[in-house]
Amino acid sequence: MTFRFARTLLSAACLLLPAAILAADRIPVEDFVHHAQLSMPTLSPDGKHLAVNMTFADGSSHALAVYDVSDMSRPVSLLRLPKYELAIGIVWASNTRLVVDKGRQVGSIDQPAATGEVIATDFDGKNQDYLYGPETRFSSRAGTRGTDRGWGFADGAPTPSNGHFYLTTYSWDSNDYSTLYDVDTSKNSRRLVGQIKVPGMQFMIGADGKAHYAYGQTDDWEYVVYRQQGNSWMKMSAAETGSSFTPLFLTPDRQHIYARHAVDGDPDRLIVQDENGGNRKVLASDSFGSIGTIEDTPYPYQPFATTLATGVPQFTYIDANSAPAKLHRALSLKFPGSHVHFIDFSENGGTLLFSVSSDRNPGSYFLIDTTNYKVTKLFDSQPLIDPAKMAERRPLRFKASNGTELEAILTIPTGANLTKLPMVLVPHGGPINVADHWGFDDDAQFLASRGYLVLQVNYRGSSGRGGNFKAAGYHQWGTGIQQDLIDAVKWAIAENYADPQRICIYGASFGGYSAMMAPIRAPGMFKCAVGYAGIYDMGMRYTKGDTQESKAGRNALRIQMGDDPAELAANSPVNLASKIDLPVFLIHGEDDQRAPFAQAKAMRAALDAAHKPYEWMSKPGEGHGFYSEENNIERYNKLQAFLKKYIGPGVPVAP
Repeated sequence: MTFRFARTLLSAACLLLPAAILAADRIPVEDFVHHAQLSMPTLSPDGKHLAVNMTFADGSSHALAVYDVSDMSRPVSLLRLPKYELAIGIVWASNTRLVVDKGRQVGSIDQPAATGEVIATDFDGKNQDYLYGPETRFSSRAGTRGTDRGWGFADGAPTPSNGHFYLTTYSWDSNDYSTLYDVDTSKNSRRLVGQIKVPGMQFMIGADGKAHYAYGQTDDWEYVVYRQQGNSWMKMSAAETGSSFTPLFLTPDRQHIYARHAVDGDPDRLIVQDENGGNRKVLASDSFGSIGTIEDTPYPYQPFATTLATGVPQFTYIDANSAPAKLHRALSLKFPGSHVHFIDFSENGGTLLFSVSSDRNPGSYFLIDTTNYKVTKLFDSQPLIDPAKMAERRPLRFKASNGTELEAILTIPTGANLTKLPMVLVPHGGPINVADHWGFDDDAQFLASRGYLVLQVNYRGSSGRGGNFKAAGYHQWGTGIQQDLIDAVKWAIAENYADPQRICIYGASFGGYSAMMAPIRAPGMFKCAVGYAGIYDMGMRYTKGDTQESKAGRNALRIQMGDDPAELAANSPVNLASKIDLPVFLIHGEDDQRAPFAQAKAMRAALDAAHKPYEWMSKPGEGHGFYSEENNIERYNKLQAFLKKYIGPGVPVAP
């Protein structure tokens, strides 16, 4: 028997293996839902300590942990936070003093919501202090901080470090103002740096410790930029800002400024210019996608490389001969197929904290001594994930029916032929100014590990393509965006990637809305639909949920979604349940504030009234996406059973 013939027989035998044996080789569901224990690392100015956000096994308990970089086996200190609270910002004010922005979990789909509280602690857990927030009784200056009713966050620290940091605040009592302070963390004393009578502004602070720019989106959903001239704030004109302008930092000579900038709604580019807008020079740009990652040198900061926000990240070096660029290229060669990102340099530039991630690797963290180039691994963000067993994520482009070029990302089951595979369309949430990226994706990797091709689409309205592309998604929830998703499925079928008889749709938040709406717009295209934490009644968004509780939120709904009652009703799945002619599975957290549980109950009632079958899963105590590992294991197990029932088992996956 020849080797080739024997190999052929062996391959055929593998295809005939019992399902139980194939299932035994599958990556356990638990590996995909296990919470990352350590995240968001920051390096102390002297490079000797690492501060991280630590998550415990229940997923809802967190702590600020500090490690000696020479021993990651156990933390030097652990500052436990109240349940559901966590650090969402960490700033080293000195080698021994830390500042923490506190946040609160609202669900696994959304980022934690800032509480507006700022605390300080020594790296060993001593001398804790409450620096800003409504709970002034905990402050060392409780007697004089009674007016601290508002929202604050740490906005960086001076270089070199001196125990101070910059604090931006928005007062609840005088909400017309944005204020910037220089705060001494050891004394809890403040010095006013800048104030502008416009709410919700961020400040760009120069190396001189002054506020040079204030910028941001107002409650009326207008993006504005102000430049400080003398003691006054001058609003920059459209001619100066273009369609988008985000100041980054001053050049080392303090004569120019680096910024993200766009004109005529095109993708963002990286520029350097005079502060008044003169002598503008484009450092990096692309006609399809905005600039994504920007890599900076040690202080005084200069950008030395960029990637795009679309596709597989490929670095373009601004100064290829600079020492940081050479180091970055060398590390990229050491970790082929990965995205190497510089996080923090020590103040003397001798130690660098960097991350390595990819479509298969959620992220690993390392230190390098830049004098002898010794690399030390610190930790993996998700140690149960084996990158060697994960699937390729392949960004591609296709033309939608309206002629617009769109980006799609395919996650291909490992070892599978990209030909007529059972496929799951997974629309992202948002829908505005959110996008899917090439990097690791839990849902996509789980589905691919079960043998399903995964299709994700950066439809009109997604981020990373510029202002015009974002605005093209306004008022298109049930129309243009759904057409983009349908066009993507047609493209995948035409390219012979997907089996047209074995396609399901599964999405969360706005993706859950699309899971109901796309089958209504394209009857017969999908064989099943799964809505997770979805929006099903568009009009309800104006009466229930946390978005409508603020002026900015209501304006966002009006601008992005629309407010015509007839249009909202005509594009709400709860009013179109009679047109849903496929098996449905609804999943929802009963404490969801973004897409309230009432949304799922309304969809269920509509399906009942239309005599449509469905499966149901709801969990008390869960918000906008499940946190509990136990609940997520059940969710994934029920999801794979539902898919198997209606589009059959996935293809065999290589071990």
